[in-house]
Amino acid sequence: MKITCRLSLVVFFLLYASVLPASDLRISAAASLTDSLKELSRLFKETHTDVNILTCFASSGALAKQIDHGAPADIYISANPRWMDYLRKRGKILAESRKTLVHNNLVFVGKKPIGDISIKKLRSLELIAIGSPSSVPSGQYAEEAMNNAGIYSQLLSEGKLVMAKDVRQALVYADRGETDGAFVYKSDALQASHAVLLFTVPQELYSRIVYPMAITIAGKENRKARAFYDFLLSSDSAKILGRYGFTPASGD
Repeated sequence: MKITCRLSLVVFFLLYASVLPASDLRISAAASLTDSLKELSRLFKETHTDVNILTCFASSGALAKQIDHGAPADIYISANPRWMDYLRKRGKILAESRKTLVHNNLVFVGKKPIGDISIKKLRSLELIAIGSPSSVPSGQYAEEAMNNAGIYSQLLSEGKLVMAKDVRQALVYADRGETDGAFVYKSDALQASHAVLLFTVPQELYSRIVYPMAITIAGKENRKARAFYDFLLSSDSAKILGRYGFTPASGD
């Protein structure tokens, strides 16, 4: 009986998979792209009415690990090259499809103006939110900047750093006043309800923020994935991404 049930389940799932819409498009993207990609998806659907776009937003590291373990995704967009390299080495993306979509800037936001504040004066604050550097690119950039400013080890040892699961959670902590401030991207700062931009982190303190994207091996036969990929590299897409605080790249 158990063998029969298992065979029946296998047949059921195979039949179910065979009737799934062929036009499904699955996108896994860094959390900081949430608002801009939702708008771009709506615009794309105006001319591709038969496509069903399924988006998954989270930290770049979490998404890369999910894809590596078989999670369905046709297009992957990371907030740094590290996690794209991770998937390339594992043969999960089409290497020739890898392009830089946008760039970003690291900023520090807080719910209330704190006065004259800079990265070296963060020691005076009690709690600072950053994305967890182990998997969140914004946290990796923030750690790099604070290390170069000579304050990271002290803030960490004093328990002043609140680790967030992604950049949007770090923003929420600052927006609600649960922390004195947070390191986020410029694009995220524009989405804040209460937090304000306190300073832009000097570019010389951290690596340039690059958002690479690629079609996955699983999505290489999906024509809608290729169409959406091309759309993301278009001038119309660049205008929308620019409005959300990103700096569009030239497809390098």
